[in-house]
Amino acid sequence: MTTFWSLFITVITLGTLAGCAALVIWCSKDLKGISDGEDMGHEYDGIRELNNPLPKWWSYMFWATIVFSLLYLALYPGLGNFKGLFGWQSSAQNISNVEDSRQQFGDDSGINQYARELAQANAIFGETFRKLAYKPGSDELLDIPEIAKNPEAVKVGQRLFIQNCAQCHGSDARGQAGFPNLTDKAWLYGGEPDTIKATLLHGRVGNMPAWLDALGEDGVKEVTTYALSLSGRKVNAQEAAKGKTRFVVCAACHGTDGKGNPAFGAPDLTDNVWLFGGSRKAVEQTILYGRQGVMPAWKDILDEDKIQLLSAYVWQLSETENQ
Repeated sequence: MTTFWSLFITVITLGTLAGCAALVIWCSKDLKGISDGEDMGHEYDGIRELNNPLPKWWSYMFWATIVFSLLYLALYPGLGNFKGLFGWQSSAQNISNVEDSRQQFGDDSGINQYARELAQANAIFGETFRKLAYKPGSDELLDIPEIAKNPEAVKVGQRLFIQNCAQCHGSDARGQAGFPNLTDKAWLYGGEPDTIKATLLHGRVGNMPAWLDALGEDGVKEVTTYALSLSGRKVNAQEAAKGKTRFVVCAACHGTDGKGNPAFGAPDLTDNVWLFGGSRKAVEQTILYGRQGVMPAWKDILDEDKIQLLSAYVWQLSETENQ
């Protein structure tokens, strides 16, 4: 954390405590010339304010919380870069994944609670994952379509999906704006079993550039009209024709026919499946300002057998949904 932000946090925190203390002091003072229980002349919604002192137990409790806060901030981290007199920290701050934890602490990761709990879970359930993902008596993984035929393996894959993927793709895997629906056939990078596994292992980074500067506002409107026409939408034919001539800058990724290119993760514009919304405004915003999407890599988070089971679950979603 930079010195500026450290000071900013420190000033805000201590200033808030000082403000609370000043408020208690002010409210505890007797107002000169006004007796206890006297009407203060204030009324709100039929309720009149009387000059009654704060309850002593309430004032003492408030002061106790302020003193406790100051002691806590002195002993533990909380004021910017100040680490506290105890120098305590919740975990090794340089650890970003399970592999980092293993390298730093080894298998006996008593300091890192997550790594410890993960090791315990693998000890209990690891053999179950292995039986479902590997060929019997072998270190060779089962093919993903073969795993997908096993109802028990699919259920395990579904639980892995809910734990790790549902936050973005939804518990039903139908996605939301900016996160693909995994139950249809509209795969950005391809829906083959090995391709899905590669996506899970290594992640994906999508980048749709902004075209406002290159096309201008009129050009963006024309290309939007042409893009909408590719999926069968009724549009202004003359404007679509102009957009078609400008579409040459888009064809490098989406193809001259607009059917996309899995090598780039460029979507098919002819299927009426729109990742960020299919309204004219949404499509126009995409062309104007571009879109950036990131699918995280899971190879450092999930073991290979879990990746194989998860891949099988995701693959069979679109296969069974579209039979």
